[in-house]
Amino acid sequence: MSNVAIIFAGGTGQRMNTRTRPKQFLELHGKPIIVYTMEAFDQHSEIDGIIVVMLESWIGYTQELVRKFGLRKIKKIVPGGDSGQESIYNGLCAASEFYGENDIVLIHDGVRPLIDEDTISANIRSVKERGTAITVTSAIETITMKDETGAVGTIIDRSMCELARAPQSFYLGEILGVHNKVREEQTGTGFIDSASMMKHYGYKLYTVQGKPENIKITTPSDFYIFRAMVDARENSQIFGI
Repeated sequence: MSNVAIIFAGGTGQRMNTRTRPKQFLELHGKPIIVYTMEAFDQHSEIDGIIVVMLESWIGYTQELVRKFGLRKIKKIVPGGDSGQESIYNGLCAASEFYGENDIVLIHDGVRPLIDEDTISANIRSVKERGTAITVTSAIETITMKDETGAVGTIIDRSMCELARAPQSFYLGEILGVHNKVREEQTGTGFIDSASMMKHYGYKLYTVQGKPENIKITTPSDFYIFRAMVDARENSQIFGI
């Protein structure tokens, strides 16, 4: 059994207000965000291969980054689609060229560079033991639902809530099969992520507790948090903390 990561990074970063390059290529200490993400999986002992889904016009540059930073497990870089789920489907199809239906696939955002080794391992273990893995973190703020007038309606007990993050992990044959069903039935627009798609088709989803710092770099403030976390990690290694 093999474990393959699908890293999708097809966004243009409009909320980041970047004018010269997509957000996944913003650099910190001379290294683009997408490289931090790829390295986390490339350096993990249980990951056998990586498929990267990228804006087509940036595939050549991504290939240069793979060579520059010595990433060894990148199997293929493929163009994204018109939506996030279309991009993931392209990645799953590419993964099926190298791996079988009983292999495990971890689907991850290219702009979640703070993913850690333990969370990756926990995803793989959960799929082996229970069939699925959805990385989550606990809700730490009050969650409300507004009513039809725009006023606060239901206030949800946050102790019962979790925030779905990434990776989201499955057996390759099952998640690809569900994607094919969606395409046949033309129901793809209603799914915000792989978890909602699998849930719709009757799969039971099991959660893996992730770390709060596994954030998605979407806005400038996210990038500043990312920088602070990377600097803190480097300082702890230097000073042996």
